[in-house]
Amino acid sequence: MELSAEITTDGFRSYDGLVEAGFRRLHRITKYYGKAAPVFVQDGRHINGIESFWSYAKRRHQKFNGLRRTAFPVFLKETGFRFNTRNEDLYKGLLKSCRLKPLRR
Repeated sequence: MELSAEITTDGFRSYDGLVEAGFRRLHRITKYYGKAAPVFVQDGRHINGIESFWSYAKRRHQKFNGLRRTAFPVFLKETGFRFNTRNEDLYKGLLKSCRLKPLRR
């Protein structure tokens, strides 16, 4: 079964299993260190966005002093929402959402 998600990763070897799991659109960006300058972008793809998200998620997670395993998916979804709307006015967004989809009895 071929999975349709397109995944961009760094060169970490643990991602090798993604191809075996059915992901065919896997793009690797190998960060070269040493004498060569590090590479973060190849063919217009980059991994800085996901690294920024995980940094943000880890900082938010520390505030909770741990989570139940069952609560983690909800935490991750909320963190994704906060990350994607971090430069927006949350109050205005909530008001707009309430106008578009009002609560009804």
